[in-house]
Formats: sequence, structure tokens, C-alpha cells
Amino acid sequence: VQLLEAGGGSVQAGGPRRRACVPSQSSQKPVRSYSMAWFLRQSPEKQREGCAFIDENCRTSYADSVKGRFTISKDSANNTPYLEMDSLKPDDTAMYICAGSLRRGILTEPYEYHYWGQGTQVTVSS
Repeated sequence: VQLLEAGGGSVQAGGPRRRACVPSQSSQKPVRSYSMAWFLRQSPEKQREGCAFIDENCRTSYADSVKGRFTISKDSANNTPYLEMDSLKPDDTAMYICAGSLRRGILTEPYEYHYWGQGTQVTVSS
């Protein structure tokens, strides 16, 4: 099962960006996830860092670095997580990767997730 992201690309600092994560068109099974999240990785050498999390009841949690600027939501019927990114800064430049889990609750660690997108690059220029 594969998740694909949409909405990457380049944007100027201060600008908004909305990203969505959808199941791969080639998937034969629906992607059922209770908890979802967006992780970021700023370089191939760095580990993935969670930035936004949403549980089965749509409760959310955010990393301090994005709190107040990013908003995670989901379309439960289609198992699609969204990430709205506002007031973008050059430090937000990263590969953004969506994830889905069969577990419930706010899950902040990569090992807790079962489905992963390939990731798309967001580049914020000053």
C-alpha cells in the first residue's frame, strides 16, 4: 500500500501551501488509517521529524516549530490527511511525508505508522 502526496513545490516565504495525501492509484486495497501524521526531513542525512499529528477523533498535536502556522486535518471517509502550511519560512524547506497508522491516538514516532507516502519537496525561498 502506498500513499502519494500532492501540493509540493516552491513557494515564497510567508505564503500558504496546502498538501494532501492520497492512496496510490495502483493500490488494490483501501488505506484504512486511524491516526495520521505529517513528517518532515530536511536532508537525506537527517531523521524524519514529526510535525503534525491527528488521531481517530480528529484531536491534533503539533511540533513547536510549526504550532500556530500548520494545520492538519483529514477526510476520514477517504482516509486522506491534509496539511495547511501558512506563514512559511525558509527553515520549513524539507521533504514532507504523510503517514497512516492502524493504531489509535496521537502517535509521534515513525515506528508507530504502517503506511508511508514517498514524500514531496517543499522549498521556501526568502
